[in-house]
This record gives sequence, structure tokens and C-alpha cells, in this order.
Amino acid sequence: MKSLFKLIILMVVLVSFASCQNKSKPNYQFFPDMYEPIGYEAYGEVEFLPDGMEAKLPVEGSVARGHKPFDIDGSIEGYNLAKASLVSPLDSTQIDGPRGGQLYDIYCGVCHGKKGDGQGILVKREKILGVPSFDDQGRALTQGSVYHTIHYGKNVMGSYANQLNEEERWQVVDYVMQLKSELGGSQTVKDSI
Repeated sequence: MKSLFKLIILMVVLVSFASCQNKSKPNYQFFPDMYEPIGYEAYGEVEFLPDGMEAKLPVEGSVARGHKPFDIDGSIEGYNLAKASLVSPLDSTQIDGPRGGQLYDIYCGVCHGKKGDGQGILVKREKILGVPSFDDQGRALTQGSVYHTIHYGKNVMGSYANQLNEEERWQVVDYVMQLKSELGGSQTVKDSI
């Protein structure tokens, strides 16, 4: 009889424990922040920043890492200055023709054509018109004028300064000058008549 009584009490205790357990929630959270993250409102006030979370402007005169400022401005006078005086800082060992060709094909070839003749796919489909050839005598392209145009853009062409870093721009400039010489254009500035 004592064993039957112990068995009944054991059953009651087990049933009471089983009925109190809630399987939809964990019993104990070891790291509650992992289960219930704290959401911060973007640019809202938080206790650990006195001014709140806000976009801060960089200090005036600071230069981003890996960026070299281009000292010639984007005006017509800047273009003429670059055309007359700017030359590539890369020597012959740093120039990579195939890489320059790849970059040209990606960024320039769709408008200027694979050969630099102004007959890219967008020109052939008449999406844009009036893209001159690199050997156009009226343009008298130089390394400086091509670099300035890539950096700032000119007329309908936009700037590629965000897509190409300085070294890549000079690789493209070298490739454009190769295409110009293959088309029969001179690499020197000629006086216009």
C-alpha cells in the first residue's frame, strides 16, 4: 500500500511539472540581447552619444584614404591647362595595355567604339549621336585633355572619377592614345587654322 501511495504522489508531481512547462518560450535565456535586440532609430537620440546619431561631415581639408586630389578645376580654362601641361605619371613599366583595353571596353567602348572611331553600340543604335573619332584633327587630343575629360566629363559625357581610380584613368588614357595613333591621329597638339 505504501508503494502505491508513493507511486500516486510521484505521478501527481510529474503531471504538475509537465503541465507548468511552456514549450513556446525558452525557460532561461543565457544571452537575452541575442533574443531581444535593441533597435536604435536611425539618426535618433541615444544615451551614449550626447548629440544623437547624425551624419557628420568630414573635417574641412581632409582627404579620403587612397584619394589624391586633382588640382585642375573642371572649367574650360582647366581643360585647356590640362591639355597643354598634364602628362601621365606612369612610366613604361607601369603601363598595362591589356588592362587599359579592358577598362576602355567596359567604360568607353559602348560610345566611342572598340577602335576609337566613334561608332560604339549606342551610336550605331542611335541612342546618342555626335561622338567624334579619336583621330579628329579639330580635337587634338593629348594625355591631359583625355584625363581631364575622364575625371570631370565633357559635353554629354559624364565623369568617370567614381568608377575609375587615378591609376586606372591613366591606363585608359594610354589606351586612348594608342587607338588615336592606330587611327592615324597625331599625339601632339596642333594649332588650329
